[in-house]
Amino acid sequence: MTSFWRQLWRWQRGRQGSGYDKLLLGGALWPIPFDCYLLKFPQGSSVPPHTDRVAQGRHYRLNLIVWPARRGGEFICARPIHASSRIKLFRPDMEEHSVTRVDEGSRWVLSFGWVRGARGGETRPAA
Repeated sequence: MTSFWRQLWRWQRGRQGSGYDKLLLGGALWPIPFDCYLLKFPQGSSVPPHTDRVAQGRHYRLNLIVWPARRGGEFICARPIHASSRIKLFRPDMEEHSVTRVDEGSRWVLSFGWVRGARGGETRPAA
């Protein structure tokens, strides 16, 4: 829990080490573990293809595109639950996903993640 408070409202480098930054806006471990991040993809950033495993349960992520890049920065996922120009709902634990290189401008995303079926807050998603 101490880690949560140290990360709250502080910009950090994204987990993929590919140039994007994330700001933890909030989250909880109970009754359903969830997190909420603001993601900033500056020009030149990208996210390589990957999955986000969880110890148990089913991980879901809802990404709302607040500001799309002028060029590039496209979300790639072969089988999302729902995808439109501004809304992406998918299972990051099951589906490989990525973001193409932001070639012009920057991309801003509000990202909500949650895990169904995790017991007692043992698993917390991370952007």
